[in-house]
Parts: sequence; structure tokens; C-alpha cells
Amino acid sequence: MTKPFIVCYMMTTIDGRIECAMLEKLKGGDAYESIITDELRTPSTLVGRVTAELEMATGKFKPTATPEPLGKQGFSKKVDAVHGYDIIVDTKGTLLWDKENEKPYLIITGEQVSKEYLAYLDSKNISWIACGEKTINLAKAVEILANEFKIDRLAVVGGTAINTAFLEAGLLDEISILIGPGIDGRKGFSPLFDGRATDKDPIQLKLKDVKKYDDGAVLISYTV
Repeated sequence: MTKPFIVCYMMTTIDGRIECAMLEKLKGGDAYESIITDELRTPSTLVGRVTAELEMATGKFKPTATPEPLGKQGFSKKVDAVHGYDIIVDTKGTLLWDKENEKPYLIITGEQVSKEYLAYLDSKNISWIACGEKTINLAKAVEILANEFKIDRLAVVGGTAINTAFLEAGLLDEISILIGPGIDGRKGFSPLFDGRATDKDPIQLKLKDVKKYDDGAVLISYTV
């Protein structure tokens, strides 16, 4: 299968929590963005719906009629992104977007997405991919990213559900974690990965590199 080289990249506390408001209070965050471009060389990044709704989207899409699903696989490429895409996984097509963004948006949905929502994306000149009858076929989606959108390196940057989905699908090549020098420890906040079946064995990793920063943060990279 043709696909990009895919890195799961997150900043965490030392207990593996990824809640942004807590991480913003820790040292180490200044290096986060530069690591994406300089260390990982992944100009295109991908987030799940929950993260996108909290940090990127401008609201929720409200259909004006009874939704008619697309009902088939398809994609629409609006622009060639020289400096990468901001990719959002939004299975049912629920989020609204500003037309202006530093990098072009690319929305990945399932085939049950409504034609009305895709028309909305078209009106905003936003590229999209639809694949998977009930849930998104991530393997097919990343194949389209490689073949049609010419993405050769991709960073999956959260949250927990999308990180775990890529892990379970066997699509991650590397996991890189920027560990901030602090502990969260609060009950009920999401870790880096979660939701695997309780009868599964651990996924074995191979240490690739460790880099220390003067502010106490550590970047640890593993080959999957």
C-alpha cells in the first residue's frame, strides 16, 4: 500500500496526559511547532474531530434539508499545498471553517457524509476525501493522501481517539513524544492513547532517538 510516512506526535506531561490547557502551563511547549518542521519534517498535520472542534473550527454545520448521503468513495482536490495541509478527520461532516487559514484545510469524512456538507466545503474551496461506508477507511484515506495530494510525510497530532485509531490500523511508522517537565495527575483526563481492547498485548516499540532541551523537556522518538 502506498502511504505517507506517518508520525504520531504529541506533547504530554510525564504521566502521558495531553490536555492542552494544562500543557500550556508547562515549560517545553516553545519547541513544539519547530519540532514539526525541523525535526519531523512533516508540514502536513492531521487532527481528529474533537480536537478540531475545540481549537480550529468556527461552529457546527446545520443542514437545511433532509441529508442525502454521498454514498460512495470520492475526493476533491482544490489546491496544491506547497507548505502542507491542515487535515481534519470529521466522519459525518459536522464542522464549519474559515476560508482563510495559514495552510489549506483538507477534510476526511466517511461516505455517509451529506452532499450538502460537501457542497459547503466546495463553496469554501476546501479539499475533501470521503471513504469508508460506516466509519472512515483510514488505510484508503492515507493512500489517497499519498497518491492524489502528494503527501509523503504526515504528523498525527491528536487527540486520543484519532491517535489510537491510527495505531490500531497499523498505520503509524513512528511515535514522537515531547514530554514537558510536569505532572497532570487529575482524574478523567485523556492520555496519549486509550480504548484498545483489554485482551490485547502491548505494541512493541524500538527506541530511535532521545533529545533533551534546556528547559527540562525531552523529545523521545520510537519506531513502531
